[in-house]
Amino acid sequence: MGLTMRERHAVVRELAPRFRAATKKQRGQLLTDFVALTGYTRCYAAFVLRTCGTRQIRTIQKQRVRFVPGHARARGTPRQRRRAYGGQVFLDTVKRLWALSDGLCGKRLVVFIRETVPHPEQQGALTLGNDHLRRQLLSVSAATLDRLLASIKRQSRLKGRSTTRPGSLLKHHIPVRTFADWNDVRPGFCEADLVAHDGGSAFEDYCHSLNLTDVATAWTETIAVQNKAQIRVFEGLKQLRAQMPFPLLGLDSDNGSEFINSQLARYCQAQQITFTRSRPYRKNDNCYVEQKNYSIVRRTVAYYRYDTPEQRALLNAIYRTLRLYTNFFQPVMKLRQKVRAGSKLTRRYDTPQTPYKRLLAHPSVPQEVKDNLTLQYNTLNVVALKRELQHLQQALFTSAIKAGPPPLPPRFPFYPGPDHPWRNTAQTLQHQRPQRVSLVSNTTVDLLQKNHHTPTQQHITHNKL
Repeated sequence: MGLTMRERHAVVRELAPRFRAATKKQRGQLLTDFVALTGYTRCYAAFVLRTCGTRQIRTIQKQRVRFVPGHARARGTPRQRRRAYGGQVFLDTVKRLWALSDGLCGKRLVVFIRETVPHPEQQGALTLGNDHLRRQLLSVSAATLDRLLASIKRQSRLKGRSTTRPGSLLKHHIPVRTFADWNDVRPGFCEADLVAHDGGSAFEDYCHSLNLTDVATAWTETIAVQNKAQIRVFEGLKQLRAQMPFPLLGLDSDNGSEFINSQLARYCQAQQITFTRSRPYRKNDNCYVEQKNYSIVRRTVAYYRYDTPEQRALLNAIYRTLRLYTNFFQPVMKLRQKVRAGSKLTRRYDTPQTPYKRLLAHPSVPQEVKDNLTLQYNTLNVVALKRELQHLQQALFTSAIKAGPPPLPPRFPFYPGPDHPWRNTAQTLQHQRPQRVSLVSNTTVDLLQKNHHTPTQQHITHNKL
């Protein structure tokens, strides 16, 4: 391990007087030893030893910098750093744009600012203060945005669980497709999955969100269904297929019974849709739709329980707005390759683009579809969509909170009391059978009967609820 900067400055202050008073031959030897000790180049080492203790002025990146060679900053003195993006107006604007983007990471937020901000400016829905602020927003880097927003991002976290149940033996007639098989695929091949809104109690009927994600462009369609019965999921799939801007060519799902059934298999065969499934207990096979389950559904409707028709209507109203907001204005990154060097795995992604931009750039999409999407994009207002989304979210959350906690799981049958008929029957049989030596004392029996008393009316009522 080499010397620290303070140790190097101490060596400079010690050798500088000797270097100035030495002969030419001695200076050469001192310089050689000093270069070997500090790692400086020979030219810079001679400059530091000659000018130690004198005030120097140099021009670095068009700025005049004053420094004293051989003298470090006082311990504890903060380094003066030029903050090009530290203004309060800039920070407030970045926070508002981050909220408008629904909390994107730095790499995606940079693309959102540079592509999306000019669109509402032309419509008059967004106004920036001046040209200097606009130049700052268009030139800021992803790392700077992550650093400025780090304190805000730590305030919201969400987590959930899976409710998928295996399907029937029909899955052996449906081919398996893994995540590695999605190579050079065109728009129309989608992954499907369900998101349960049980609120932590998977009892009785509750709503599910059906997610359909296109693998090539990350275009996502979502709809709320009453439950996970195969007839409800089948109706939801047909509705999502009707509102997609491109035809459905392939469908890939997990092994849940809501997907692996004869009704959906016959439908896909009749409509010439390639129907595949993932491997059991391999969630990464459906990685394209699994990440949308959180980034689109959970981040929007959270983990409350939704089980009424009114809440299902609110969910579908949210998803009608959300599909426009995410597909036209939310940049996404796609994994291109993984490079493993020993124990280190490096992932490389492509440039973030919105699903709308990916559809426009894909050569297999018909020009008519691209023109229709462009006309629809020109009529959208990202600020109005975000406001409408927040209004619907507030109504949905208020409804879920008013509904109260989710239903409790069913209890085991209560322990029968001393007056239960089966106890009398047991006592009658006891008199009819030969007496046996008891291994438990009467005191123990009395204690057990005392502890296992008959539940009160309040407990029974609570059980029924």
